Amino acid sequence: MAETVLVIGSGGREHALAWKLAQSVHVKQVLVAPGNAGTVGHGKISNTAAPVSDHAKLAQFCKDNHVGLVVVGPEAPLAAGIIDDLTAAGVRCFGPTAKAAQLEASKSFSKEFMDRHNIPTARWKSFTDPKEACSFIMSADFPALVVKASGLAAGKGVIVASSKEEACKAVNEIMQDKAFGEAGDTVVVEELLEGEEVSCLCFTDGVTVAPMPPAQDHKRLLDGDLGPNTGGMGAYCPAPQITKDFLEKIQDTVLLKTVNGIRQDGAPYVGVLYAGLMLTMDGPKVLEFNCRFGDPECQVILPLLQSDLYDVIVATIDGKLASCMPVWLENHAAVTVVMASGGYPSNYAKGLEITGFQKAGELGLEVFHAGTALKDGKVVTSGGRVLTVTSIKKDLVSALDQANKGVAAIQFQGAVYRKDIGFRAIAYLNQSRCVSEHLI
Repeated sequence: MAETVLVIGSGGREHALAWKLAQSVHVKQVLVAPGNAGTVGHGKISNTAAPVSDHAKLAQFCKDNHVGLVVVGPEAPLAAGIIDDLTAAGVRCFGPTAKAAQLEASKSFSKEFMDRHNIPTARWKSFTDPKEACSFIMSADFPALVVKASGLAAGKGVIVASSKEEACKAVNEIMQDKAFGEAGDTVVVEELLEGEEVSCLCFTDGVTVAPMPPAQDHKRLLDGDLGPNTGGMGAYCPAPQITKDFLEKIQDTVLLKTVNGIRQDGAPYVGVLYAGLMLTMDGPKVLEFNCRFGDPECQVILPLLQSDLYDVIVATIDGKLASCMPVWLENHAAVTVVMASGGYPSNYAKGLEITGFQKAGELGLEVFHAGTALKDGKVVTSGGRVLTVTSIKKDLVSALDQANKGVAAIQFQGAVYRKDIGFRAIAYLNQSRCVSEHLI
């Protein structure tokens, strides 16, 4: 019997999850809470005002509306124990428990976990006193230039400093000025790692690990990786820097070790595990864990999933992932470009009309809404990251070109976006091609 599925969240990631789940023959309806303008009423997908923050009321909502599955998009509800509470109430849901979600919710917990289980990561130390943190930065025998708020900060709680003085300033901004609120009561000071950064995600039922194609996010606001850090301005998948053999190594040394370790610690991990990695000269090292799909990585990974997402999720929850391993589209590349509000990641206007969706659709592109709302029948901006435009082509260069055409078709006042998503991969592919031709 076809199910009603509830997706929790309001971003591009949640629109992509709803879009993919709606393709399943096992799903008759996808409710999104609270959703955005893109999930208002498209085929099986619609928004709902489910009481997401009150777990007892949410469980009752699920029973009243015959919701057979809850899929949680963002990290905050997971850290708040939404999976624990809904499961206890008899509602089937997808994601890790609050204890397992500490891998993302607490940077200090995560670093201690990695040290305990011999998972490769940067050298580090955590502090609750800003003076002690600054003293460590000045005296460490490695470049202690990465300063992180230990708690959840919506993907923005990391400052990569260019000098010791700048790192100390970051400590004071986080701990004394409360730049990220209570998330910065504890800071983690970390070694600056050099190399290529990639995102390796997997489905896991607590025992089996099913890696997704590796992706690369672009955190900086402007082309050439310039400007301030953001929640992410675009992504591409797969990352050619990671071969199948290399992905197997990451699966063994990072993903499986993490799943086995947290199970041994008494918190079996079920859901999506995201490892942000730096490919250093000494091998891959973990920068951070996330306990859910990344945004915008989700918008390039799910379009490459050939399997039924609903089937994969149910197999994961039921501990049967080994018998339902996801199948991915081969020999294709996906690129997504984020369109953000002028002024993002600082102050920005809201309520600006957005046009050009039909033209983007005619180009064969998927537009996933994020900070959008409906006002008087028109789609308007309502957030920093407004939407993402996703293209799937046979190669990365073609996918980027098509995505950029879609971005050019969509208009709203002051829109900010990058035109070079995937530039590192394109450079890598060109270099590899040159080496191959030289060897011939």
